[in-house]
Amino acid sequence: MSYAPTGTSALIIIYDYVYHPEIEGWLKQNIIPATWHQARLRCHLEGAELASPIDDGFLKTLKGRSQVPTWTGVHSLFSKGDYSSIEGVPILRMPISWAPGEPDNHEDKEQCIIMMPNGTFADVCCDEMFPYICFRKKSASVSVNVACGTVDSSYGYETKTGSCYKFHNHVQTWNRAYMTCAAEGAHLAIMDTAVETQVLKEIISEYSKTKIYGAKYDHVLVGFHDWGDAGVWTTIHGQSIDDLVDTGVINWASGEPNNGTLNGLGQSCGSMRKDGHLYDFWCHVRAAFICEKNPDSLAKEEDE
Repeated sequence: MSYAPTGTSALIIIYDYVYHPEIEGWLKQNIIPATWHQARLRCHLEGAELASPIDDGFLKTLKGRSQVPTWTGVHSLFSKGDYSSIEGVPILRMPISWAPGEPDNHEDKEQCIIMMPNGTFADVCCDEMFPYICFRKKSASVSVNVACGTVDSSYGYETKTGSCYKFHNHVQTWNRAYMTCAAEGAHLAIMDTAVETQVLKEIISEYSKTKIYGAKYDHVLVGFHDWGDAGVWTTIHGQSIDDLVDTGVINWASGEPNNGTLNGLGQSCGSMRKDGHLYDFWCHVRAAFICEKNPDSLAKEEDE
């Protein structure tokens, strides 16, 4: 597996992000509401932070992009009343004007801050749902993984399949793995051909269990699921696993799928092991995983 060369760029255009020179970075507006924790995590997985009005320039830019109440990265989750941005800027240093009656810490449950469309702010419960904006700071050290069209140097281009792959050795549940791949502009790896099955087998074989952090099982999560319909397995792109087995693309391990139970829960998610065979796996158990992405560019260089 060959890893693509990288090149440093003066300015990189990142997929779905818009560059704002006044704040020296990129913003991405996410219109689908999420909890504060979900918003923070999604931004983090994209190599960004949940945006905060840390100075007048940020406040003006964020206000211009928000027509509805929107999460900021300002919180007091670690110490009630001690608000700061995710970057650690205290709220007293921010140009914040409170909405009438705010902050009120209703029922002692409001530890996250939203921005109203008029540029004022309110404290709310972090479990409420609002849209959010991610911010990624410009950095001279950012480089482009040319072959894979990403700023993530961990993706490697495989000439045998024409796809790029990244092995995540920090374990996650299947759903969190799916989310992580999506945040990277990728998806959980899918075996489309016998060649790709062999490629994934080789990638898994490169990592011994000692190189996987927090793993209880030596399974690697990949992109197939029973979609809540026990025994009807397809890839996350809708391909029938039975069809892939019939054509020799992949094979189940002996005795699989067996829908084994753990803590009363069956196995609805897909995994592979270094033997290259498929296994049904518990969706709530954390394991390593492989993301796959099309090398079509998600980032490109542009002169300033």
